[in-house]
Amino acid sequence: QVQVVESGGGLVQPGGSLSLSCAASGNSFSIYTMGWYRKGPAKQRELVATITSQGSTNYAVSVKGLFTISRYNAKNTVYLQTNSLKPEDTAVYCFYADGYAPKTGCLEVWSQGTLVIVST
Repeated sequence: QVQVVESGGGLVQPGGSLSLSCAASGNSFSIYTMGWYRKGPAKQRELVATITSQGSTNYAVSVKGLFTISRYNAKNTVYLQTNSLKPEDTAVYCFYADGYAPKTGCLEVWSQGTLVIVST
């Protein structure tokens, strides 16, 4: 069983910042990629940012230079620092991880998500 613990989210004013974090763990489970996707009102789910175990990052064009994703491999923990938040950043942010388990092969893990609201 893979366990996911996430934190962060909440209400923030435009131009403000907040930090999201999440950790994935489980026996016999090797994690490769972790990050966040988001789903805003009347919008499709989109990638926000991901980071691999090798440190390679991938950002949505809309957040490049504004959000920063980092990873602490020793604890399979990923952090997302969001800066200069705009109302259009309002969304449910879902943590994502993929990896491999000997008994099941390749797998994906999704959190239930945390709500970020950017509003005055």
